Amino acid sequence: MRPALGCLGVLLLLLLVLGAEGQKLPTRDEGLFQMQIRDKALFHDTSIIPDGAEISGYLFLDTPKKYYFVVEEDNTPLSVTVTPCDTPLEWRLTLQELPEEASGEASGEPEPLEQQKQQVTTSEGTELFFYKGNDVESFISASSPSGLYQLEVFSTEKDSSFKVYASTTPESDQPYPELPYDPRVDVTALGRTTVTLAWKPTPTGSLMGQPVQYCVVVNKEHNFKSLCAVEAKMGPDDGFMAAPKPGRDFSPFDFAHFGFGPAGNELGKDRSSSLSTKRAPVGKAARSYATKLGRSSDIQKLCIGNKNIFTVSDLKPDTQYYFDVFAVHAATNASTAYVGTFARTKEEAAQKTLELKDGKVADVFVRRRGSRLLRFTPVASHQRVTLHVHVCLDAVQLQVRRDGKLLLSQTVEGVRQFQLRGRPKAKYQIRLRGSRRGASSLRVLASTRAAGKQPFPSLPEDTRVKAFDRLRTCDSVTVAWLGTQERNKYCVYRREVPPGYGEEQQRRERNQCAGPETRRKADKVLCKYFHSANLQRAVTTETVAGLEPGKSYLLDVYVVGHSGHSVKYQSKLVKTRKNC
Repeated sequence: MRPALGCLGVLLLLLLVLGAEGQKLPTRDEGLFQMQIRDKALFHDTSIIPDGAEISGYLFLDTPKKYYFVVEEDNTPLSVTVTPCDTPLEWRLTLQELPEEASGEASGEPEPLEQQKQQVTTSEGTELFFYKGNDVESFISASSPSGLYQLEVFSTEKDSSFKVYASTTPESDQPYPELPYDPRVDVTALGRTTVTLAWKPTPTGSLMGQPVQYCVVVNKEHNFKSLCAVEAKMGPDDGFMAAPKPGRDFSPFDFAHFGFGPAGNELGKDRSSSLSTKRAPVGKAARSYATKLGRSSDIQKLCIGNKNIFTVSDLKPDTQYYFDVFAVHAATNASTAYVGTFARTKEEAAQKTLELKDGKVADVFVRRRGSRLLRFTPVASHQRVTLHVHVCLDAVQLQVRRDGKLLLSQTVEGVRQFQLRGRPKAKYQIRLRGSRRGASSLRVLASTRAAGKQPFPSLPEDTRVKAFDRLRTCDSVTVAWLGTQERNKYCVYRREVPPGYGEEQQRRERNQCAGPETRRKADKVLCKYFHSANLQRAVTTETVAGLEPGKSYLLDVYVVGHSGHSVKYQSKLVKTRKNC
């Protein structure tokens, strides 16, 4: 004979003693219930499963944990769902036999509390369900008897986290978004660095009007069966990416004296350090819900709202990735996993190798983060190869191999020259890699000639143009720049720019390979030859006259080499005085 319902009150009291002392059972009143489940102290370290709420638990290795759930009336629907988050689990659901002495109809004195606890906790009960694995699994019964239900969870592999949900009104609760009739994730487009995914919307969001969003998870190891498994794998600190270091920031400089002293050297240090790949850490306030590949966990999690088509970008070519989609209930944060998929991105397109001719300048364009392959095969025997490189825009990574052996690998900007030891019948391979900031344009020349004029003019370490504020008038400005020991031709050009013209506009026009031939004749101020045997005195000045009061002008200085190739100094923005 089943004990009277009054005994359940005694059993609940026993569970409260076993679990959290002084804890109250959650109510099914919806408003009060929502308030209770937000109260962390209410369910902290408890052995009672609240009706209609998902709780989180943690298991130590080989240490079982027991939870209890009360069904108050016979013929009650019952649903119990366990979600492993980190490792396969064993879990067992049993219906506990209630002590006859606890019945309200029994006569005589009630047994002491400690004895009642022992009777409940030592009873094996009737096993209703057993599961072992890492799938999200449920016990569902349309009609369950009243009584005390015990859930025992066990981990045999390692310490692990998990989630439990139990309800006596599963039809109306529906905390987990429902999957469509076809729950598969499909790959609809495949590229070298992108994969487009599509899936059918959950009926919970499209038909029932519940607030549902989708989260896409990408990794290189395997598919995941639950969102909490993803979060457990990522760890507490891997869920967010560090903000990249800002772009090159050349601090303002001021000439301490006429000779372009230490300021130029310091600038060189700033420029080289700006190419560092280190990233600065960010605080919690800068964290983003979109995580980035490349973390230690190598998992990317992107929550994208309610759209069911999404393109994953920034992937590596010829690499296999696993893709999972989770429908997340925005109100309860409970999630359901679609059937994940995997795909391999396409290989890099075969690059066309550019053949360099001995002594001939080649123009090369390198895309942002892209690469170009050049080859130089001298016809005759040679002792050395001179490689001239003029980087016109962002710095590039240069690698040179001779017959497969690496000779040179470094970041290059400006005008550079390299001497390579030659070998008979040697073949040279030159690989150029673009920076993350943007595309770059280069001029490259390889030569086996022992002597000859340089294709590109030599440059000082500091290619800035100095404007003297004290010499600024309403119709003229005076500027200075550094030269070298080599006699070169310098041409000065000016162009009036509108108010508000700043660094961003200058950056777009900083291509050093765009020479005087690209300028209007009306922009030309003058051309002159200049050099100095003493580098400490290799500085020249020029007054640009014929300007209008209160106007802004962009001044450019070009140095033209003997072969006709030119290099532009850094542009200088000046403004004439408005009142004189």
